Amino acid sequence: FQASNPGQFENDSDVLWQRGHIPETITYHGRVGINTDAPDEALVVCGNAKVMGRVMHPSDSRAKQNIREVDTNEQLRRITQMRLVEYDYKPEFASVMGIKNT
Repeated sequence: FQASNPGQFENDSDVLWQRGHIPETITYHGRVGINTDAPDEALVVCGNAKVMGRVMHPSDSRAKQNIREVDTNEQLRRITQMRLVEYDYKPEFASVMGIKNT
């Protein structure tokens, strides 16, 4: 697609971009890939990302309740029961995702 003005996009398929509700924003209804043409999540970035502000996520303590200490020995026992694995990426996946060290 090609953007000439915010809110105006030329695309042969259905219009997925539209002006946002907040001034100077646009929204996209679908998946966005940066350095990949096969995003499998809402946003996939293949490469480094530089953030000049804060990364906001719902793991903030303000979104939680009943926070309490846990028995460390019990948690270590649980960890010893976990299945740990090593793996190599499949070559076709690695090439699409730009992964050099598989």
